[in-house]
Amino acid sequence: MTDTALPAELASIRDDFLALPASERLTLLLELSDELPEVPERYADAEFERVIECQSPVFITVEVSDGKVSVYAKAPAEAPTTRGFASVLVHGLAGASVESVLALPADFPFSLGITELVSPLRLNGMVGMLTRVKRQVAEHSA
Repeated sequence: MTDTALPAELASIRDDFLALPASERLTLLLELSDELPEVPERYADAEFERVIECQSPVFITVEVSDGKVSVYAKAPAEAPTTRGFASVLVHGLAGASVESVLALPADFPFSLGITELVSPLRLNGMVGMLTRVKRQVAEHSA
């Protein structure tokens, strides 16, 4: 994966993971779970898409305005690894261009260096979140 395929903030988050020893990367993911912002009030009654690949009830929606992407996610506190990755997407894709989001490699979650630390089922859920984001961005920008 090349950095040109990643929005700058997402590349920075990925680099933060890779700068840590492998034993500390899960801690960073758990810390990021605390940074998942609340959904804005205007989305209180909006329909979010359930990420069925996640064991936990995770919901994603995106907004595209002037070619820039915003991601919103709901994930329970009881699922901190899943919630942490949702936070990675929310923060890492904030303000990213439609083109850069659509160009994201499907295996981006694997680039964080956490494949040995989380279960394959959780990684599948992370890929599912990214897939939903990309599909919704494509639909909103069509």
